[in-house]
Amino acid sequence: MPTLSLGPALDLSAAAPLRTLLLAHRFQDLDLDASAVSRVGGQCLQVLLAAKRTWDADGRVFRLLNISDACRDALAITQARAQLGVED
Repeated sequence: MPTLSLGPALDLSAAAPLRTLLLAHRFQDLDLDASAVSRVGGQCLQVLLAAKRTWDADGRVFRLLNISDACRDALAITQARAQLGVED
């Protein structure tokens, strides 16, 4: 299973490249290493949520691993933790 490392700034400028990167791995189980993430913007959050729904619909695994505190806080504030399958 491939593991992709997310960059530190998941902001507007990272949204389109993130989407392209994820789509290149569609129909594969996929882990995302979020250990370096220090900032999560709304556009990248939308990309991640859409990807999670797509992978679920395809019957594939889509997981965030090694989630940084900043990323975990952003997911909690936006109430996206459960939708992305992130546990405490």
